[in-house]
Formats: sequence, structure tokens, C-alpha cells
Amino acid sequence: MSAAFVFPGQGSQAVGMGKALADAFAPARAVFDEVDAALGEKLSAIMWDGPIDRLTLTENAQPALMAVSVAAMRVLEAEAGVDLKRDAKFVAGHSLGEYSALAAAGAFSIADTAKLLRIRGRAMQQAVPVGAGAMAALLGMELDAAAAVAAEAAQGEVCQVANDNGGGQCVVSGNKSAVERAVEIAKARGARRAMMLQVSAPFHCALMRPAAEAMAEALGNTNVKAPAVPVVANVLAQPISDPQEIVRRLVEQVTGTVRWRECVATMAAQGVTTFYEVGAGKVLTGLVKRIADGATGTAIGTPDDVAAFKTARGG
Repeated sequence: MSAAFVFPGQGSQAVGMGKALADAFAPARAVFDEVDAALGEKLSAIMWDGPIDRLTLTENAQPALMAVSVAAMRVLEAEAGVDLKRDAKFVAGHSLGEYSALAAAGAFSIADTAKLLRIRGRAMQQAVPVGAGAMAALLGMELDAAAAVAAEAAQGEVCQVANDNGGGQCVVSGNKSAVERAVEIAKARGARRAMMLQVSAPFHCALMRPAAEAMAEALGNTNVKAPAVPVVANVLAQPISDPQEIVRRLVEQVTGTVRWRECVATMAAQGVTTFYEVGAGKVLTGLVKRIADGATGTAIGTPDDVAAFKTARGG
């Protein structure tokens, strides 16, 4: 029970993701078929054939990344005998990955999760006119320093820490002019690097309030169960299991800070030494190793990864 299963967020998408899993394993194919049916379109075709600009659209990327994560999880269950209730202490996910974690742990059905993430992606995209908001990465700055930069840069506009990713990597989000000021202030204060990000909207800040309202309505109409194991909530960095609190924290997450560094630290403090990143890419695996001393991280998103996992478990 010293393991946690964690699920990646936006930015990990790539054309072709999940294709090898679907080709090799029926449980993976079933997940992609279920997502396609729930959305009423062949999202899997965009995932596997592109074009990348369509896949990267927030309303596509969010359900697509969830689909790959849950497909990989279902394969682990079928092929390697993984049982989250027995084999994991916690699940957690980065931003949209929190929905993947909840789906994997049985709090949401796959179909409901796909629909929620389609709504979430569209609502986040529509909350702010294109070009009015921005995000920037501040590297070599811990949370307190990044928060101070954001506060100074705001000048009556919105500028706040959107992500505390760990390893001195923070992201600020808000009105474009305020975020541009934050980049200059961070450079002056000795940030290793400060740069604007190529994103379509200013996620995880107060400008996302219309999207939070949309998610409150959508989640209010969704059947939510207690997950098989507690989920470490982004906005709390603490484990929760109560369905009503899960909904409340997911609504807060739209405008709140993704406290990933603290989430990992919380899990490590409660005895987790092994982190399995389930889905596309290896972003969280890299962050885990920088946050939790002595922790191991393993990314599982391909048939070869599944085979290596089975071998490591003696299966």
C-alpha cells in the first residue's frame, strides 16, 4: 500500500497516444469506444490521426487525455491484476487529471467523465476572449516568491499562481498585461527563467469563474460515488472521499491553484514511495522525483510499459 496512481494533465497530449494500447488490449479499446459514444463523435480518430491542432483544442485534449489514462488503468487491471483498493493508498491527478483519477477509482463513470471534460474544456475556452488572458512559467521560484511576483504584477487586474508544480516550477495566470508584468518582475527578482506559455486560455485563475459556474451545474447533474481509494485534491493537497466534497473541490479547482508539489508531499508524508503515472507522457514522473526524496516514479502508457510493470511485480 505504499503506492499512488497519478494521472497527467493538459500538455501531455500527442497524436497517436493510446493507439498501441487499443491495438493490443480489448479493455483499452472498450474505453475509447465508450468515450466516442458518450461524446457522439470519433474523438479516438483525432487522437490517433490528428491533426495536432484539433487534438490540442482544450475541449478535445481534456477528454482525450482522460481516455488514455483510464484505458491504461483498465489494462493494468485486466493484464496485471491491479486492484486500486488493494494496491494503492491514493489516486491524484494534475488539473484535468483529477477527473481521470476519479474515473479510474470509480467515482465517475467513463461516459460521465468524458462529458464533464468536454463541458469543462469548452467552458474554460469560452470564459475569456482569445488574447485577453495569458499564462507564464516562472522557473527557479518557489510558491511564496511566485505569489509575491503575481501580487505585485496584478495592479488591479487578475494575476495569480495557477500551478505549483514542484522543483521551483510555478505558473502564473491572469490578464495578459498583468502576466507580462509578472514575467519582467520575476526576471528582476532572479528567476532562472520566466516565459510566456503557448496556451489558449488563462487556466486556474479568477477569470475562469464562468467556467466554474458551468462545472458546478454539470457536476450537480452527475452521479458521483465514493472513490475506491481517497483522491488527493488539487486545491487542498489533502485526501478526500466524500462525493459532495469531491464536487465542491472540483468546482474550486477551475479558479484555484493546482497545488501539485504539496499533493505529492502529502502522499509521500503518508508513506507513499512509489508513484505510477498512468496515461500519456512522463511529466508527473519527472516532477515526483524532484519533490519527494527517494520516491520512484514509473510512467505507464504503452504495451511495453504494461509488460515492464507486470515483470516488476513478478507477473
